[in-house]
Amino acid sequence: MSLEKASSGSILEQFVLLSSGARGAAAVSLIKQALEAPNLYVFGELLDCSSIKQLGENSEHRPYVDLLRLFAYGTCSDYIANRNVLPEISPQMVKKLRHLSIVSLAAKCKQIPYSLLLKELDMPNVRELEDLIIEAIYAGLIKARMDQNEQKLEVYYAMGRDVEMSKLPELLGILEQWTGKCEESLSDIQAQLLDAQQKKSAHMKLKNQTDTEVR
Repeated sequence: MSLEKASSGSILEQFVLLSSGARGAAAVSLIKQALEAPNLYVFGELLDCSSIKQLGENSEHRPYVDLLRLFAYGTCSDYIANRNVLPEISPQMVKKLRHLSIVSLAAKCKQIPYSLLLKELDMPNVRELEDLIIEAIYAGLIKARMDQNEQKLEVYYAMGRDVEMSKLPELLGILEQWTGKCEESLSDIQAQLLDAQQKKSAHMKLKNQTDTEVR
């Protein structure tokens, strides 16, 4: 199957299957291929594979597991801060990490100044930044509009990234808060409907009484 045409899920499945027989240098090569593969932007399942976990126990190969983890959960800023202990990344990997960094920013902020994007993505100019944003939009990573006059990105949607196990309680708390607000809104709507029905009933009763008196 062509990686350019396959979905992210099917591509990841291929790498997970291949990882079962990969050890040492072969597993390192598999990580590199996954990080360069077109349309693959989630890596959690690959990180959970036993062969990849075993790779992390080897001091020589551990940096590649750390790099895979960074692509799963991190951003360009994280790579820059730790580049001295991580493997050098290829131009394809740089572009993918920048795409993922846009997704992370878009999940936190719906109005992202170009100045912040340039800084966080370590990019030299707006022209290259806008080209990168267009690629992210066409890849389905975000839905957004570039406001060139205001020099900002207006975000409507961002894909979900991998979530670290340590962040699950925080995520669960956010979901519980959202559920609570939904339940409150539903209660308010039900109360408004009941009030409207009661007013309608009272109005109809008054109308019927008036009609009877007129007759």
